[in-house]
Amino acid sequence: MSKFIFITGGVLSSLGKGIASSSIGTLLSANGYRVTNIKCDPYINVDPGTMNPFQHGEVYVTDDGGEMDLDLGHYERFLNHRMEKKNNITSGSVYNTVIQKERAGKYLGQTVQVIPHITGEIKNRFRKFEQDNYDIVLVEIGGTVGDIESLPFLEAIREFAIEKGRGETIFIHLTLVPYIKSASELKTKPTQHSVASLRQIGISPDMIFCRTEKELPEDLRRKISLFCNTDYNSVIEALDVGNIYEVPLLYHKKNVDRIILEKLHLPCPGAQMKRWQQVATIMRTARKKVRVGIIGKYVNLRDAYKSIDEALTHGGIKNRCLVEKVFIEAAHVEKNPEALKNLDGILVPGGFGMRGIEGKIKAIKFARENNIPFFGICLGLQCAVIEFARSVCKLKGANTTEIEAKAPYPVIDIMEEQKEITDLGGSMRLGAYPCRLERGSRAAGIYKTRLIEERHRHRYEFNNAYREIFLKKGMRFTGIFEKSDLAEIIELPGHKWFLAVQFHPEFKSSPVAPHPLFASFIGSMLETGIKKRQKK
Repeated sequence: MSKFIFITGGVLSSLGKGIASSSIGTLLSANGYRVTNIKCDPYINVDPGTMNPFQHGEVYVTDDGGEMDLDLGHYERFLNHRMEKKNNITSGSVYNTVIQKERAGKYLGQTVQVIPHITGEIKNRFRKFEQDNYDIVLVEIGGTVGDIESLPFLEAIREFAIEKGRGETIFIHLTLVPYIKSASELKTKPTQHSVASLRQIGISPDMIFCRTEKELPEDLRRKISLFCNTDYNSVIEALDVGNIYEVPLLYHKKNVDRIILEKLHLPCPGAQMKRWQQVATIMRTARKKVRVGIIGKYVNLRDAYKSIDEALTHGGIKNRCLVEKVFIEAAHVEKNPEALKNLDGILVPGGFGMRGIEGKIKAIKFARENNIPFFGICLGLQCAVIEFARSVCKLKGANTTEIEAKAPYPVIDIMEEQKEITDLGGSMRLGAYPCRLERGSRAAGIYKTRLIEERHRHRYEFNNAYREIFLKKGMRFTGIFEKSDLAEIIELPGHKWFLAVQFHPEFKSSPVAPHPLFASFIGSMLETGIKKRQKK
């Protein structure tokens, strides 16, 4: 039977529960255990698919087409283990299931209530993971203790722990120990209040992880231990680090894996952390640097491009160099193309809606005409197609029907079978799809195979009615979804590095296994940057 670790947060949001959960999972996996993560989100949306990126950050996509919380991306990157739709449980999906059961008469006339029906549905979803023979399941509860929205999840994990019995579950609470500059001291009171709120619900944390920017003195750890009723050795200093990939190593140094496994009555064979040590060493010692411009519309919230941000870092790790990411508002490029100067490469990511489209197109034209490495992802491919149609194919007014329904040259259009679908999620191509690569293409050389599978999240496609003219003008379609004859990858031969994809390769990159497209893109920028600096 699976053991469960429940991770809650206190004091304030954005403390890094996702990184903590991922790092703990990494350590336990490195000890040889079969581990997975669950994220419980208290919002009423069934999934984050229709939520504004400025509010929620990126929507992460799994192989099975799940639109997920961005913490699922952290789980996959750290554990190098594929998640599924069921790994993200939202209040909306739970209530939706319970209401459907009630309408179908499954509760035999009972009054349907939060307890036991909502909490019971949550616990049922936990139990499904026991059927998959995981040794340890980590469950992260979104939000902060004290939020009304998360109360059903907290009640569910309290009940679940009682039903599983002692030694089968543990509770970890992540909290903040703020440094008050005017007093030159760390304060434990927020942690005490947070744990008190948790204990009022009936949960007493077995371990407390204290986020802090300063080292936690022994006397403060003992104070937290005493007032929060937690073993001294289980009060863990979670000090700020230079990069998130050092967190598993920091936790390992603090004996986190040994303490957790002891509490779960499991042996601790010793974590094999060689690959993570190599990653940390490269990031600490790398001296070469490249500068990439990310031309997007959500740049004021970097979490909106979290996976791209991390995948670029991974590409740097592969090339033993640092990657400086310059997030540039696409609308700003429309008025100020000077913003594109002094970049070693340009990346145009995905997105929806018309704002910033012309700025992205202008950035792509700049990269194409100046032989600067260019990488387009999802909407980035579509913008590259529009720019090529207008500038090279001379199709004046070429556009996507997402922006201009009656475009004179609709080079990007929605598939016919999807036009009548009104459900926003149902009209998308979601999840993993196969792609056949053209022999001898740049893409095939990068992947070192001709059949790949990548994840999608989009509605619009390249309009095949224009494929012949594009081919005549020099664009190559080097990746095809053969079942529907859809363009997946485009390239420009003769250009230093000009490649765009309809899918999202960033979702399959990790620090210990960088995605080959990002590694190649960074490699091309490295050459460009060196030559630029030599000329100077």
